[in-house]
Amino acid sequence: MKRNEYEFSGEELEAKLPEFASLGITELTVYDALFASDRGKLIHFMKAVQKVCPDILLTIRVEAAVLDRDVCSLASQMNCTIDMPLHAVPMDGKSCMFDKKMYAGRAKMMNDAGLVFGFIIDFALTPGDSLKLFRDRLDFALAQYPNHIDFPQTESPDESQSARASAYFAAQDIRYARDIAFACRTFYSAGRAVPWFLSVLRSLKIQSSSFFSDFAEWQRGSSCDYRSGYVPESVNHNEIEKMQLLFLSAKYEEKEKSELLPVVQDIVHLNGAFSRLAGEGEEAVISTSYNPDDIFSPESLDIVSFFEDVCMQECKVKVFSSSDGPDYKIL
Repeated sequence: MKRNEYEFSGEELEAKLPEFASLGITELTVYDALFASDRGKLIHFMKAVQKVCPDILLTIRVEAAVLDRDVCSLASQMNCTIDMPLHAVPMDGKSCMFDKKMYAGRAKMMNDAGLVFGFIIDFALTPGDSLKLFRDRLDFALAQYPNHIDFPQTESPDESQSARASAYFAAQDIRYARDIAFACRTFYSAGRAVPWFLSVLRSLKIQSSSFFSDFAEWQRGSSCDYRSGYVPESVNHNEIEKMQLLFLSAKYEEKEKSELLPVVQDIVHLNGAFSRLAGEGEEAVISTSYNPDDIFSPESLDIVSFFEDVCMQECKVKVFSSSDGPDYKIL
């Protein structure tokens, strides 16, 4: 899908909303520093979009300090995605930190409101930042169930060069951080893995950043890392799903947990089919090792217990659109 980028002031952007509506524009991404950091202007703009372009998909950057229940309530009434920067704060130039309690509270607020949201994370830009601290931020962010994580430094060479090597973040560490970030961008965000990713981590007993470090190595060996020019967002999701399952098979074999693979494969296949139904309108018929009613039950969140307690049942499952929305049935 072709995307056009333009620069407007806040007032110019609001004035153009009727034009966007008349042109039938379906998506609008707004990364405006003033809207992001001024609650009053943010709410004013969101209400203008709601009034003038009620059907548009709005993706808007919002600083954590600005987000509150009123903003969440308004966003929940719209077709809206919130992108929140996860800032590191310098501490005497020798280290940096981020406010876990605040960000966890904001994520809970968005999850409780049923919002689609993501985090924006950078590395080697804040004095005192280090590879360990970047990995800590990534591990924390993924534990909050974001729909995606954006890493601007993996999206253009200019952004990457803005990272600064230091006594705490060596040039080699910057390259390593970029590898991990790109792996997360591919596997988690473009791979639409949010419904099942943390369940997989728990069954493998591995941290997110370690998982993505291993996947980055796998990407290099498969010629689909950022050095190869691979752009995950331009690839059909089916292809990324195949990559996910190949890598997961290798990880479960490495951990001597291959017996869990049929559960994992069903979870990935079924969730992937529903994501493509929602995103691309693509219906599918899938062969599963378990009854889909069991796969979509809360018990599947604990893959090990599910494997131990639930009986296998081979099924053919059709994923389709019905008058009531996305649905499935056993054929």
